[in-house]
Amino acid sequence: MLILSLSALSIPIFAQSATPSSSPPTAALITTSIDKSSYTLGDTIVISGQVQSVVIGTPLVIQIFDPNNSLVQVAQIDVSQDGKYTDTIKAVGPYWKLNGSYTVKVQYGPPNVTAQTTFTFQSSPTTTSNVFQLKDPSSQQTFNVNYTITGGTVKTMIIDAQSLSVIVSVNSTSDGTISLQLPRALIDSKTNSGQDDAFIILIDGAEVKSQSESANNDFRNITVQFLQGDQDIEIIGTQIVPEFGPIAALVLAIAIISIIAVSAKTGLRFMPKY
Repeated sequence: MLILSLSALSIPIFAQSATPSSSPPTAALITTSIDKSSYTLGDTIVISGQVQSVVIGTPLVIQIFDPNNSLVQVAQIDVSQDGKYTDTIKAVGPYWKLNGSYTVKVQYGPPNVTAQTTFTFQSSPTTTSNVFQLKDPSSQQTFNVNYTITGGTVKTMIIDAQSLSVIVSVNSTSDGTISLQLPRALIDSKTNSGQDDAFIILIDGAEVKSQSESANNDFRNITVQFLQGDQDIEIIGTQIVPEFGPIAALVLAIAIISIIAVSAKTGLRFMPKY
């Protein structure tokens, strides 16, 4: 009896020692993420994630803190039935001042059900001024196009002779503007009476109005606003690079003079003599 008793007491001891590390890891009660790692003033921040257990009637709280851990924005949203959530926040207002690392914190239900992520923020869009050397493949002329852009970078510029336009391709990381100094020798827009006319401006195929335009004897200056994600800005005029540029015109003139000289010396005639 004593042996059986001792054997019975030893069974739960062995069973208990065999189970401590066999439980699977638990899923996060809440997750959160953002669509980009950095933003500038005026950008739209897309915040999304999922909660493990949905409590009907309980809102999800989103808080954004600046580098000094001061609250700059707060929002409450509903969670869908499958536990997913999405919200957009515009980075504008009096509290969006500091440059640096910002924290997005989401809370759902009890105070301990939280998740967070970070992003970098710049309170003023970066302004870039440069010169793009645009070459016409037909006439081999090169034109210097001065530009200033905020909210993105210029990738390339091309001449579309068929549509009488210059197409500027941009990488728009945020809402911004681009100012272009277009040589009249490159592109111009005139009325039937010879007066300056407004350019037609298309962004990704949709017509827009320029923010401002000015001109002098040599240049047309325009400023165009674009949105984050826009790619191609097309400026359409009434005339584009002449078919014969300075070099081609010089070659043509020399050829004509040579033909006249040869014909005068040899008596060659292009029209029959009557």
